[in-house]
Amino acid sequence: MDERYFVTGATGCIGAWVVKRLTEEGVPVCASVRGPARHRLELIMEPDVITRIEFRTGDIADLVFLEKTIRDFGANRIIHLAAMQLPFCKADPAGGAIANVLGTVNVFEAAKRAGLKSVVYSSSTAVYGPPGEYPTGPLAHDAALLPRSHYGVYKTANEQDARVYWRDDGISSVGLRPYVVYGPGRDQGMTSTPTKAMMAAVLGRPWRISYGGRFAFQFADDAAKCFIDASRISYNGAECFNIGGSSVDMPRVIAAIEAACPEAKGTISFDDVPLPFPAVVDNSAMVALTGPYRETPLARGVAQSIEFFRKAHSEGRLALEA
Repeated sequence: MDERYFVTGATGCIGAWVVKRLTEEGVPVCASVRGPARHRLELIMEPDVITRIEFRTGDIADLVFLEKTIRDFGANRIIHLAAMQLPFCKADPAGGAIANVLGTVNVFEAAKRAGLKSVVYSSSTAVYGPPGEYPTGPLAHDAALLPRSHYGVYKTANEQDARVYWRDDGISSVGLRPYVVYGPGRDQGMTSTPTKAMMAAVLGRPWRISYGGRFAFQFADDAAKCFIDASRISYNGAECFNIGGSSVDMPRVIAAIEAACPEAKGTISFDDVPLPFPAVVDNSAMVALTGPYRETPLARGVAQSIEFFRKAHSEGRLALEA
């Protein structure tokens, strides 16, 4: 079957890497977007490659838009990544519920109406509670969901609703839970400040990362590969999995930034406050389903990010907001 992908959130961080990989493979991609911004795509893709993407402007809160777009494009695979991130959900809980819960319900409903039988979507490590709520050791994908934020609650609702669509309508789904994603395009959200530190290093600005502790640090391209791999398997059911990856601490991240950008040595600091999630998550269930997790080593991922940022800076396109 020839692949035709419908991707929501295609101008976000992971979404940009997903459409980059698919488009460079020659796979037709239709991207739903809310506005004209293309800066994350432009950061990692050449202009002629971006022109191969079919953009449709609309809102995932609009079921009619989603169903029509999927049908008109003839999509046979869906990767749903559009979401309002944690800080924005905290500031606007109602808006976050519309984007994250209603939007996801609409994606599943549009898939059902268009005759599609599978959806791959993004959940989040924010569905988990603080480390003290769990036994020591890597956290399994089926550990108790104990969200402490509106965002985490919305993602938990999506995971449960995906199971309803499987039981009631036979729509299979694979959800994936990213943790701390870094790299070009990761310019907003609670855990974005290590990537902003990389941008600041290129710009010659000091930067203070807003947290510390240990966490799974996932290069955006690696996360994108996981979503694409999940979309290409034959699977019956509805389950959500941890992406996983190596657990690192912030001094190691800063050392990698300084190695890739020596002129920044001594200009990056961090608040030694851990994230409110377990430090290590177990991705063995995902690997058993989709195949090996192809993890970019930290030093290489940071160096590649720095190279993208240097190029954008040389062209006057690198902007960093506090």
